[in-house]
Amino acid sequence: MPPTEAVDAQQAIDGPGHRRDGRALGYAVVLGLLVVSYGLCAIQPSTDPSPWAFLPMLATVAMVFYVTRARHLVQRVSWVVLSVAGAAAVVASLFGIDGPLLAIPLSVASMIALLVAPWAIIAHQVTRRGLDLEALLAAVTAYILVGMFFAFVYNLMSQVSANPLFGEESLDSLGNQLFFSFTALTTTGYGNLIPVGAGGQAVAVAEAITGQLFLITAVARIMRGASAKRAAATDPATDA
Repeated sequence: MPPTEAVDAQQAIDGPGHRRDGRALGYAVVLGLLVVSYGLCAIQPSTDPSPWAFLPMLATVAMVFYVTRARHLVQRVSWVVLSVAGAAAVVASLFGIDGPLLAIPLSVASMIALLVAPWAIIAHQVTRRGLDLEALLAAVTAYILVGMFFAFVYNLMSQVSANPLFGEESLDSLGNQLFFSFTALTTTGYGNLIPVGAGGQAVAVAEAITGQLFLITAVARIMRGASAKRAAATDPATDA
């Protein structure tokens, strides 16, 4: 075999593996950005989202579009929209704009970003087969994004309501909303934070159901991938 043909054959063999490794690294970067976003939101002493927590969240969504190989037009549009939103948040913060005038748009923008990102991951992963590091990181990333999305649903409810989300006895802050969101998503239910209104309770029920359905589908996806790997390993045709 000529050297050029050997190189081409080796690249054809190594190419998919290298792409998978690159996507796994991309999901690891997304997960790291999520940790930063969560930390910046969790330390908020009030219900008002911080523009500085909003920026890594936008970077997370942009990275998700890149990793999931979204269409170039979608990536360009998302970059423009996210850049404008990030610049607007920074300018508003620098000029001292706060209160509902800034908090409500930030909350809505965060909800949209955190809703689009997990759907992009799910749409990308549903067409794949096989169990690998990329599939596991993608499932964990999408799960955390869903939890943070519901946290900002609670946040928006608290912004537009005159009554605290958790009543007068508990501190209504973005950090507590994040904590409650993940206890609802995982159906842990510590009981230290309870929505007092019918709207908040309905969202909590919807989140608990979503969390269970997500786990069922994620486990099914992993088991299907493991079965596909075992089938490929034991298929005589693959050894021929």
